[in-house]
Amino acid sequence: MEHTFALISLGCPKNLVNSEQMLYLMTEAGYQLVPDPEGADLAIINTCGFIDSAKSEAIDTILETATYKKNGSLGGIIVTGCLAERYQDSIQKELPEIDAVLGVGSFGDIVEAADAVIKRNSFRSFANDSISVDEIPRVVSTGPSWAYLRIAEGCNNFCAFCAIPFIRGRYRSRKMENIVEEAKDLAAHGVKELIVIAQDITLYGTDLYGHRCLTQLCRKLSEIDGIEWIRLHYLYPDQFDDELIDEIAGNIKIVKYLDIPIQHINNDILKRMNRRGSGDEIRELFAKLRTRIPGLVLRTSLIAGLPGEGEAEFEELCAFLREARIERAGVFPFSPEEGTPAAEMPAVPAEEAQRRADLIMELQAPIMDAFNRSFIGKTIRVLCEGRDEESGLLSGRSFADSPEIDGYVLFEGFCPPGEFAEVLITSTEDGILYGEETGR
Repeated sequence: MEHTFALISLGCPKNLVNSEQMLYLMTEAGYQLVPDPEGADLAIINTCGFIDSAKSEAIDTILETATYKKNGSLGGIIVTGCLAERYQDSIQKELPEIDAVLGVGSFGDIVEAADAVIKRNSFRSFANDSISVDEIPRVVSTGPSWAYLRIAEGCNNFCAFCAIPFIRGRYRSRKMENIVEEAKDLAAHGVKELIVIAQDITLYGTDLYGHRCLTQLCRKLSEIDGIEWIRLHYLYPDQFDDELIDEIAGNIKIVKYLDIPIQHINNDILKRMNRRGSGDEIRELFAKLRTRIPGLVLRTSLIAGLPGEGEAEFEELCAFLREARIERAGVFPFSPEEGTPAAEMPAVPAEEAQRRADLIMELQAPIMDAFNRSFIGKTIRVLCEGRDEESGLLSGRSFADSPEIDGYVLFEGFCPPGEFAEVLITSTEDGILYGEETGR
């Protein structure tokens, strides 16, 4: 009889890739995936531990899952990922319901952990965070025609507000041939869009090859038959060079959508946060990118209420956003993370930080609405992802929409999931574009 397991993946796309690797290892070892922890032999919870809200979600998920174990409908609980790594010395003391713990460098030990828990034994594994990235196959859970392509692990930026380098370790690039081989395999299985991810993809190759290699990697990925869109996520603003900009502008497979987290625009706050570059350099970069990459959609992440942010600094950020008209923006109130330098700095009260974050979103809403309205009357290429249950219309994404964080397109037509459709946009509402399929 096969043992069963449920897999709960929390947090970022990089965490999801680790979950997909564990899914592969578990199924190859003969374990059977089930959709729900209730009634399973094991529950694997891959956690995020980046900010307070993510930690709370992870702990709540563990406690909720533990109720099944308590009533006898679940055999054991394995906790993996960032929360486990960050609190490896205390997590099982605080949450004794956990049977096994794996850190972020130990996903490859999941079967050994599962076998131990099945036998009612405990298990712990925490690998050195400076070792090379494990090359483990995975079962892609996204789609039907897109997948994340992780090109590096860890981070060297050490922003003052961020715990990622302490959790995930220093920056380690994957070998280019391994990345390309994985991308070819994804394409062979029907993937048409690669979403290239790392904590900082602009740093790719510097540790392995002695120089930035993202441009070269993009060229190799674009040569793969079947890959039609390459989307670049998390580019550090001071790492752009002319070669990379020219490649993005001239490579028809790279979608003209760049995710460049800037966090703030005020010079003093950027320095406090240990961010490289100045506000003026960010302004110059965005202007250069818009000039040299026609039709570019910019996405960024911002933090409101950072230590040192007074009314003048906040107004400078708002003025910049009114001027830059960034099409896609995520805004977060500052969350002091234990163990980081920013946690020791005098901070804006949490309520005020949230108020400022809300004000930024109010400022951004008409900018994003105007951008959506600019599509009305135009025919755009849409990657169909299936049928929307609520509306009955087909659902998909344009080049301007990254999955799970941006909007989407609902349209009438007959396009199969995983294929591209040409869609005439007829209206927009609440961040959603509506249209009619005109061809393929």
